[in-house]
Amino acid sequence: MPPLHSFAARAGLAVKAFAEASSDLLIQPTLRLGVTGLARSGKTVFTTALIHHLIEAHALPAFAPAQEGRLRRARLVPQPDDDVPRFPYEDHIAALAQDRRWPRSTDRISQFRLAIEYERAGAWRSGPATLMLDVVDYPGEWLLDLALIEQSYTAWSRATIAGTRRAGRAEIAAPWLAMLAGLDPAAPLDEPLAERASQAFKAYLGALRAGPESVATTPPGRFLMPGDLAGSPALTFAPLDNLPEALAPDSLAGLMERRFEAYKSKVVEPFFRDHFQRVDRQIVLVDVLAAVDAGPAALAELEEALDSVLLSLNIGRNTLLSRLFAPRADRILFAATKADHLHQTSHDRLDALLRLLVSRAMRRTEAAGARVGTVALASVRATRETTVHEGAASFRAVSGTPEAGERVGDEIFDGVSEAAVFPGELPARPEAVLEGAVAPGSLRFPRFRPPLIRPDALGRPGHLPQIRLDRAMQFLIGDRLA
Repeated sequence: MPPLHSFAARAGLAVKAFAEASSDLLIQPTLRLGVTGLARSGKTVFTTALIHHLIEAHALPAFAPAQEGRLRRARLVPQPDDDVPRFPYEDHIAALAQDRRWPRSTDRISQFRLAIEYERAGAWRSGPATLMLDVVDYPGEWLLDLALIEQSYTAWSRATIAGTRRAGRAEIAAPWLAMLAGLDPAAPLDEPLAERASQAFKAYLGALRAGPESVATTPPGRFLMPGDLAGSPALTFAPLDNLPEALAPDSLAGLMERRFEAYKSKVVEPFFRDHFQRVDRQIVLVDVLAAVDAGPAALAELEEALDSVLLSLNIGRNTLLSRLFAPRADRILFAATKADHLHQTSHDRLDALLRLLVSRAMRRTEAAGARVGTVALASVRATRETTVHEGAASFRAVSGTPEAGERVGDEIFDGVSEAAVFPGELPARPEAVLEGAVAPGSLRFPRFRPPLIRPDALGRPGHLPQIRLDRAMQFLIGDRLA
């Protein structure tokens, strides 16, 4: 980023941060929570469940304001940013509680605001108070794009092509690399050729996502989640090989470089400036079980992705000056989702594996003065625990309704019948998973339908069961409701 442009952007951000922090300190206390995670990690379900439990005032034993009876009510109110889509809570809760289907995945940024009315806990300042909770839900793949801001087109091209040499990627990358070999960076500018090259590259990224490395870290993240930018020139470029030191503006390489820079300035930097830098707290949801099931290579990819995500976060302890001019995220929570797919005896092992994957990131976070935590949770619990007997042997299992078409062994489920599934167990030593002690496919994690929720005698919405969602809520917002 040119120095003048960078200075102006930072100055504008500081003015915006000062205005928001002044309002927070003097007018209306506000907490801005970011919810993110890589594909299929459960972001939408977490956000829906968070709203549901606060609005319906359900019992939350680990959430102090609710447990102590200080939570008076929570209600959805108009969001602060009119240019950001509203999080469609009503559609998502209907999908979960009425249709027993999981809501569609997060593919764009969305937002909502909750006004939480509560009683202060401190004796010296007791009485009613209100906290405005602004939640911003966005795809984790967008975070990985932040590393592009300081990267040149040439450096990005070389790193992306080098990434195809990783174990297990050769076959996936073959069609794209075959086309890449026939492209001359110095050839005259050719719009149709640039589009074909971009489509081949996007097909490679899509194959990575669909393959064993479902947590692939290769940016740009918007290529697979374009939204209203689909087909725009800013999303129509690709890496090129054998790039010269200087790229001629009227060459194919020059066109690709110009669009790469447009992607950074028109897509990445506005997200960084307008949304990401304004987050006070952050939760990063992680589908650890899917990576375990895919094998050590996918786990290594997940570890790299989580490290990249945390490097992108503006973290640290806030002072009065930092809150006014350059706010930081002072609490980060990593959450291993879908804990209900395991028996509770393996939940601690799932948490330990997550802590191992983010250990480097946690050390950096704590050194910067921020609090960081981990938790194994299920935002909506789809199973219950049971015991399966086979002869004299007993196995700790989970029982629920697998979705239609899910398979365990030779059995294919119809989406209606309940089934007890022995998922297997994670090793007591988390390092063993990275060393390959769990063979790919040896664990059983079918996708279960959401639980059957019945309204009570008065017709009020039923309770969505959860595992440690209340603990996550306490870590993220509990201190601001004290």
